[in-house]
Amino acid sequence: MKKALEFLKNLEKNNNREWFAQHKPEYDLIVKENKVFFDQIYTDLQEHDNLKGIHMYRIYRDVRFSKDQTPYKNNFGVGYSRSKPMLRGGYYIQIEPNNSFVGGGFWGPDTKDLLRIRKEFELSTTVIEKITSDETFRKYFGNIEGEAVKTAPRGFDKNHPAIDLIRKKQYVVMRKFTDKEVISASFQKEAVLTLLAMRPFFDYMSEVLTTDLNGEPLF
Repeated sequence: MKKALEFLKNLEKNNNREWFAQHKPEYDLIVKENKVFFDQIYTDLQEHDNLKGIHMYRIYRDVRFSKDQTPYKNNFGVGYSRSKPMLRGGYYIQIEPNNSFVGGGFWGPDTKDLLRIRKEFELSTTVIEKITSDETFRKYFGNIEGEAVKTAPRGFDKNHPAIDLIRKKQYVVMRKFTDKEVISASFQKEAVLTLLAMRPFFDYMSEVLTTDLNGEPLF
C-alpha cells in the first residue's frame, strides 16, 4: 500500500486532469496491485461469511452537483456485499493518506428497514448493548456511528432511553489506521480481523431485518 499512499499524496497536490493523464500508467499499476490485495481479503472473508460481490470504487468524482470541482477522489475504496436478503450489512475499506479505515454497516437503509431497526431499539436495546459493550468491539470501533435526525423521528418519543440509537439514519462502525499501519506487513491480517469483528453486529441486524417485531420470519 506504500505506492498507493504516495500516489494519493501527490494527487492531492496535483488534482487536475493534466497531471493525472501524465501519471495514468502509474495509476493503472497501483489499481492492479490494489485489486490483488482486496481480492485476497475477499477470499479470507469469504471463509467466514457468504459474500455476493466485491466493488472497487472509481477514483473519478462526479462533479455535476458539487461545489468541489476537483476531478479525482483522494482515496481508494472497496466494498464487500453480503448475500441478501438473509445476510445484511456491507463491509468497506478506504485507503487515504492520514484517513484510512476499515468499516461497515448500514449506510443507507431504505425506509422500511430503517423503521424496523428503530422499532427494534424502541422495544429493546439489550442485544445491541451487549454487542457494543464487547471488549473487541469497544477496542476496534468504540461505538455505532452515523448521521441522525435532530430530534425524534415521527412516531417516536424524544425522551425514550434509546433515543440516540433511534434518531440515527445510518448504523456504521469504523476502525481507523495510520499510514504506518497501512503499509505494515500486518495490515491485511488486521483488516480481516476488523471486518470479522463486525459479525455479531451484522448477524443481529440481519435477524432484525428478516423478522417482524414478534420474531416471525419475513422470508
